[in-house]
Amino acid sequence: MKIDILTLFPEMFKGPFDESIVRRAIEKNLVEINIHNLRKWTKDKHRTVDDRPFGGGTGMVLMIQPIEDAVESLKLKVKSEKLKVINKNSKLKEKVILLSPRGKPYNQKLAKKFSQFDHLILICGHYEGVDERVSDLVDEEISIGDYVLTGGELPAMVIVDSIVRLIPKVLEKSDAVKNESFSKLKIENSKIENLLEYPQYTRPSDYKGKKVPEVLLSGNHKEINKWRLEKALELTKKQRPDLLKKIIKKK
Repeated sequence: MKIDILTLFPEMFKGPFDESIVRRAIEKNLVEINIHNLRKWTKDKHRTVDDRPFGGGTGMVLMIQPIEDAVESLKLKVKSEKLKVINKNSKLKEKVILLSPRGKPYNQKLAKKFSQFDHLILICGHYEGVDERVSDLVDEEISIGDYVLTGGELPAMVIVDSIVRLIPKVLEKSDAVKNESFSKLKIENSKIENLLEYPQYTRPSDYKGKKVPEVLLSGNHKEINKWRLEKALELTKKQRPDLLKKIIKKK
């Protein structure tokens, strides 16, 4: 997979992609992440990327020209390189994503969907917004939550991290992404989507009087699975009752 990120602040990305799982994925050549300064595609000597909004208002709006030229340039480059991960005769699966507070809420389902693409272009929104005509260039407009950040850089980091860990062979144990929050939780014959993950414990079994539930020490896998499902339901009901409503609607 190849991920291109368009930003006005490339220095912000130093660090997050240089550590842990993302770094290992890069070193294994399972993903290529490129950070691009949007100013590279400007046409004036001042490298202007934003302007005042028509109709008045505070703040500045990102212009369409640098964004369009950048997207077209990156798409062309990937096609000419003929990514190693795809067959020459197969169609390149790519998607352009604008990170914006007004976008579709990001979730695990989208993370899985995006992880199956060959090429992603992430556009980091900024200032008071982006010229509306940019919407004609993008396939998805995504928000990571109902709040406003100074720009799309942090959301881009969140999305890349959530996607990379789902790419096959990135995690040493592939089962690690199966039974976790927001995925299809499979316990015995039960398979429920969108439950929060059940509680986990490790050694010592007794820490300052706080003991691990006996069922987890019993070796009875049927009872352990039953307990895990019950706890997952309890946690979801307490922390995210909205997820249970989605489960009920699907049924």
